Amino acid sequence: MDEDFSKYNGEGTTLRNAQLRILEILIEVDKICKKHNIQYWLDYGTLLGAVRHGGFIPWDDDIDISIPRKDYLKLCKILKTELPDNLAFQDETTDKNYFLKFAKVRDKKSFLDDPIMRNKGIKEQGLYIDIFPLEKLFSKKMKSFIEYIYGNAFRRSRRFYESKWKYLSGKLLLPFASCFVMLVRFVSFIVPTNNYYTGCGVPFYYKHSYNSKYIFPCKSIVFEGSLLNAPCDPHAYLQNIYGDYMKVPPLEKRIMHSEKIEFYA
Repeated sequence: MDEDFSKYNGEGTTLRNAQLRILEILIEVDKICKKHNIQYWLDYGTLLGAVRHGGFIPWDDDIDISIPRKDYLKLCKILKTELPDNLAFQDETTDKNYFLKFAKVRDKKSFLDDPIMRNKGIKEQGLYIDIFPLEKLFSKKMKSFIEYIYGNAFRRSRRFYESKWKYLSGKLLLPFASCFVMLVRFVSFIVPTNNYYTGCGVPFYYKHSYNSKYIFPCKSIVFEGSLLNAPCDPHAYLQNIYGDYMKVPPLEKRIMHSEKIEFYA
């Protein structure tokens, strides 16, 4: 990679300052995970950035980590009480308008203008890291069906769409969809399967198999000068998601989540 990426996140740029602020959030969550013996790992673009760039993808403005669903539920409870005052935990239980089925930890002293969140009444809109649950499901078809009936109903019930009909239909369908998800989780628990996907209601469809042993035991990887958790075989993990992940995408695909970033302190 001979390209000079400093035009995106050179020292002193708004994006670089944002990345360093987000890194502080991750380091705090890493401390809490280690304190409570919770195993997470860098995921998606964050893991790709660690391997390809030694840190952030130059145009990236968030951090992704994943965690098995059982530990995810545990961590969510802990983060509600153990985060420092400058950070806020955010999920569907803390914000009635939050329409995502995964958690975020937000910086309270910044603002990120994310078009997806704009005008949705979301309370916290600072810089963030995403925390994704990983859980057992039988197949990609099952995962897709759950997303169609459950994830869609949940987003409708949280007024993600402006249509009143969609809101009412979501409120009506969500109890039945939730029961179906509970049934699927119960069956997945008692019937052996090694297929794991990002949690129910999250529209990501990458399959991970524990048999491949490319996740556990996690190992350390250098990310922006800090040692953080990663899958034990990041090459296999990233190849499963992205294919040729070392190939830098063309200019038109180098997309940030935000259109504006502000700092309050």
